[in-house]
Amino acid sequence: MRDNDTPQYTELPARARQAIEDFLPPDALVAEHLQRYADVQPRPADHEGDTEVLDGVAFHHHFAEVPGDQETVRWHYVETGTGDPVVFLHGMPDSWFLWHHQMAALAGSHRCIAVDLKGYGQSEKGRGDYRQAGVARQLVDLLDALGIDRFALVTHDRGTVVGDHVAAAQPTRVRHYVRGEQHLHHFHPALSPHDDLVAEAPWTGMLADPGQFVIRAHAMVGGLPVTEADLRRVIQEFSYPGIDRAVPRYAMASTFRKEWLERRRELIPRWRSPITLLQGWDSRTQPREFFADAAVHIPHAAGVDVRYVTGGHFWPLESPDETTGVLREVLGR
Repeated sequence: MRDNDTPQYTELPARARQAIEDFLPPDALVAEHLQRYADVQPRPADHEGDTEVLDGVAFHHHFAEVPGDQETVRWHYVETGTGDPVVFLHGMPDSWFLWHHQMAALAGSHRCIAVDLKGYGQSEKGRGDYRQAGVARQLVDLLDALGIDRFALVTHDRGTVVGDHVAAAQPTRVRHYVRGEQHLHHFHPALSPHDDLVAEAPWTGMLADPGQFVIRAHAMVGGLPVTEADLRRVIQEFSYPGIDRAVPRYAMASTFRKEWLERRRELIPRWRSPITLLQGWDSRTQPREFFADAAVHIPHAAGVDVRYVTGGHFWPLESPDETTGVLREVLGR
């Protein structure tokens, strides 16, 4: 692939071509799951200092209003454990809850902080700045307000797009970047059919039914079943008022192709920390073949490692123990 203004998209491996053909799940399967989760009710909003116990570990809910560039952003984040800080960023359609199994397991050795990204969960949903670089800058402002200097960064999906900017802008502060489920140097637009769909969501109503959206997303790109309790909570976390209007602002501010170009040209050359690329073995939108030569494309990082977890796109919930094992290993370095 030539690195110029007219990029040559990476040829799709056979598995990826098949994934495109099978991208839409059978209607009968979706209908079955919709019926099973039809009784899920919205979850009451949390308050500062609220505590809940998950996997036998206490999680503490916090809110912080942090001044940004001509706006104040109200962040919701959840914290547990003590030790070296680890910041977790989720993707779509998720929230901080995506990482709760790993956070509980690491709480004995790390200070685990999972943030609801701007527009998601219980964080800010005002108009504001939804450029990935702008949100990354505001996230760093939150970490500054929390007194967090050096930290490990663990990301998934759309949270990885924000994480890429954080790792580039704060190269001396990111102790280790564990980067998941997002295009790196290789890209093909056929694997991102949801890009335009999300941008149109406020008009089509695609996000108006969060339960249906979550179920369809897991049916389309998931690999292994997620427990019923976890999927119910995922639906609840994606049901807070305003998400359906706020999340599409990211897609209106950019496109997956523009993100990819910016990543290759401007961000990857600025990454300096050790980097672990963590992918689902059967990821449908991020085929593992795209990461075989990853180290070649991250020339200035202090080491590049590629790891795979059993499952599809949502491996923190699909294979929680295996995911935790990888994080224990790489964060312990």
